[in-house]
Amino acid sequence: MKIYHHINDFTRVENAVVTIGTFDGVHIGHRKIIAHIKDLAKRTGGETVILTFFPHPRMILHPEDESLKLINTINEKAELLEQLGIDHLIITPFSRDFSNQTAEEYIRDILVNQIGTKTIVIGYDHRFGKDRQGGLQDLLRLSPRYGFEVVEIPEQDINDVAISSTRIRTALLENDIHIANECLGYPFFITGKVIKGDQLGRQLGYPTANLLIEESYKLIPDDGIFAVRVNVNGRQYKGMAYIGHRPTVNGMSRNIEVNIFDFSDDIYNQQLRMEFLHFVRSDIKFASLDELVVQLGKDREDVLALMVIDGPQFDA
Repeated sequence: MKIYHHINDFTRVENAVVTIGTFDGVHIGHRKIIAHIKDLAKRTGGETVILTFFPHPRMILHPEDESLKLINTINEKAELLEQLGIDHLIITPFSRDFSNQTAEEYIRDILVNQIGTKTIVIGYDHRFGKDRQGGLQDLLRLSPRYGFEVVEIPEQDINDVAISSTRIRTALLENDIHIANECLGYPFFITGKVIKGDQLGRQLGYPTANLLIEESYKLIPDDGIFAVRVNVNGRQYKGMAYIGHRPTVNGMSRNIEVNIFDFSDDIYNQQLRMEFLHFVRSDIKFASLDELVVQLGKDREDVLALMVIDGPQFDA
């Protein structure tokens, strides 16, 4: 898959089959749409193109609203789309100037002249252009003039996508990992850089890798203990992750850390990917560190028991 970080970097292709959207989560609903554009491209001898935007339009149009949290970072999304076999991913910077194009300017300049769209697959509710005035009817009206075909995504499929995205975000914030992963079609994951902590876990016999998630918009599950699969340097390990403020030691900041089983390498400043498989328990304040250590031993046993249920695919 070729990735372009601006629409101007893209050289138009013959017979482009295009769809547009945020595709946050790249979940099972999105995959149905992606399978459709791949099928159309195969039948017409075309190439698949996904046009997405970053930053998310809400970040630009409503900068005061910090509530927006996304299932994927832009790099995670690109990785998932590449795995699905998309030919071209255009990540064009969203700006107020971009949003002020008229519907016809957007169709003519971006979709036709820049991309070379021959088929566009779009939902009935997709909006674009100045004040979001453009939509499906504009595409249908202008398609004969500019020589492209419009394929409408059925309303039910669009609703399924919206419901799935909302359900995934809600599930993650409620630590219903099973539902989130079921809707995603893959384990929810976070990617971060390993940074130095205060090494309290090492003192307790459970050394942890502390993760820095640089993207403030990345959705993080609620506090608690999780069974996770950790990807380090191309290898997979079982692990026990913690998200929380460490109330037993009156911690002030929210930490994301993971105890990687049967692992002792120095991985400071490396990127680590952590896939969430099961929620184990909520965060608790213990009366003493000794009580915490006892509970961590039980947590490890619970995590290993859950990994046995998952089967050999989760072996290191």
